[in-house]
Formats: sequence, structure tokens, C-alpha cells
Amino acid sequence: MSSATRGVLYVHSAPAALCPHVEWATSGVLGASVAFDWSSQPAQTATQRAEFSWTGDIGTASGVASALRGWDQLRFEITEEPTARSEGARFSYTPSLGIFHAVTGLHGDVMIPEDRLKAAVVKAALGETTLPREIDKLLGKPWDDELETFRHAGDGAAVRWLHHVG
Repeated sequence: MSSATRGVLYVHSAPAALCPHVEWATSGVLGASVAFDWSSQPAQTATQRAEFSWTGDIGTASGVASALRGWDQLRFEITEEPTARSEGARFSYTPSLGIFHAVTGLHGDVMIPEDRLKAAVVKAALGETTLPREIDKLLGKPWDDELETFRHAGDGAAVRWLHHVG
């Protein structure tokens, strides 16, 4: 038995030629044809941006993130709201940093598993890094820093909803 959730895909920047491919990949995961309302991305010349709200099964955000990651000219984030059966999720992708995944709680807070915190403490104790730097990575700060300019450039953009057909 699957459970429905919802989320938002934020395509922060994509060259125009890549936009149909982003829609096709997203359609494949959602199981329904989608058409985004693309607009110019003022933070990067010759790129487009879009926000797309979706409803689907738990794990849909992971499927979309997997379908889109690795495209070297694409920047995106996708969220998935928690349900009674699952935690939420956030995925961020940039060409320079790759993919970031975090489990999110009821209020959108990033929840860091105990084993990842312990590993960060060990790396810091061994002198491989500093604890604040590792905590920043666990929270996705490098991705947030890189995407912040693109997020602000999209303030006020329209969001469309799609309900999974299943």
C-alpha cells in the first residue's frame, strides 16, 4: 500500500535546450505528462527556471532527483513533505557539488542521523576537517550557498500543481 505525499521541484537554472528533457524525465517519474511554466533566470544568462508542485507516492522526490542528477548544466532542488508513514526529504543538485540529500522533519528541519554525526566528530578529531565544516556539509550549507542567488532570482514565480495519476 502506497501513501501519497506532495512536494515542489525547483529548477533553478537550465539551458533552454535542456528544458524539454527535464520535463520528460519528471513526467517519467510522475507517470503523467507535465509542462512547466519556464521563465528567464536572471541569475545566469541564457538559462530558464521553473517551479512545479507535485503529488505522488512516497519516494517520488528521490525518483525525480535520480532522473535529473548528473546533468552538468542543471541546478535544482526537490522537496517531499513528510507523511504519517514517512519523513520528508530534500534533494539539492549543482554541477560543481553534485547531489545532496537530507531527511526532513515535520517542520522542514534537516534531521542528521546519529552515525553521520559520529563520523563527522571522528573526521574532525583526526584533523581531516573541522567539526563546523562537517556540520555545514551535513546540513547542506555548500548547496544552499551556491543556490541562494538562483532562489532569490525566482521570488514571485508562479507554481503549478500536478496530481499523480495512478
